[in-house]
Amino acid sequence: MNAPHPASPAALNLADIAPVLKAEILAEALPYIRKYHGKTIVIKYGGNAMTEERLKQGFARDVILLKLVGMNPVVVHGGGPQIDDALKKIGKTGTFIQGMRVTDDETMEVVEWVLGGEVQQDIVMLINHYGGQAVGLTGKDGGLIHAKKMLMADRDNPGKAIDIGYVGEIESINPAVVKALQDDAFIPVISPIGFGGDGQAYNINADLVAGKMAEILKAEKLVMMTNIPGVLDKNGKLLTDLSAREIEDLFADGTISGGMLPKISSALDAAKSGVNSAHIIDGRIEHSMLLEILTEQAFGTMIRSH
Repeated sequence: MNAPHPASPAALNLADIAPVLKAEILAEALPYIRKYHGKTIVIKYGGNAMTEERLKQGFARDVILLKLVGMNPVVVHGGGPQIDDALKKIGKTGTFIQGMRVTDDETMEVVEWVLGGEVQQDIVMLINHYGGQAVGLTGKDGGLIHAKKMLMADRDNPGKAIDIGYVGEIESINPAVVKALQDDAFIPVISPIGFGGDGQAYNINADLVAGKMAEILKAEKLVMMTNIPGVLDKNGKLLTDLSAREIEDLFADGTISGGMLPKISSALDAAKSGVNSAHIIDGRIEHSMLLEILTEQAFGTMIRSH
């Protein structure tokens, strides 16, 4: 794990900051509050920010602040570690093929009650505890996420597909229920579970759901919280501002690979589909989301649509 960012708020005693400096910090946020007032911001919530108590509480307060200053945050959450823990309790080990969780009947039951129940309700209750109004949704609510079975290409046998169970790909998103909640001052918290025409539930990669949700809602920003500082070059240096074309070049030369591929692919697709900017930020830094949205300081990688 990287050392905390030197400017991490956790390293500061707020009582030691001069009042005039506090006022300047607040004033710096004003143009961003004005610029993004009334705009939708989709937040993919995952990693350490979902498991460390201090970061969880900070996230809840930050989301509420964005709502109170007039933005419309929509939270899409993951929950891989929580699913793994639940599977262990029933004597089952998670299996992955090419980075995707193999999801049989029993695993899908666990995914549903962990994501749509335990994890989602923890987030909703925390936001409500700090004074927000959060409402939990899965793909079934309001026909939000229609999905179909994903057949994964077999890398070793071109032309063949691998059946990995109840893993889905998004067919369509109906944003009506999310928009209705936003208009009523609620904060939607969405579990990445889609449903087929026959009512079958499908486990969907949360990065893909967040990216597609940002496209459909015509979001101003997509913010993806991760356990890395952002997109790094081959020397490990943070790249803070990239165009869609520059990101494609980083894919092509292998700079972006492994577990970051679905995350950054989703961010890139969103940027190409009308979302003004996508941000890959370090969720291990307290308040990194606020710092990225409301200040000039770059706390991650911004991918511009052009």
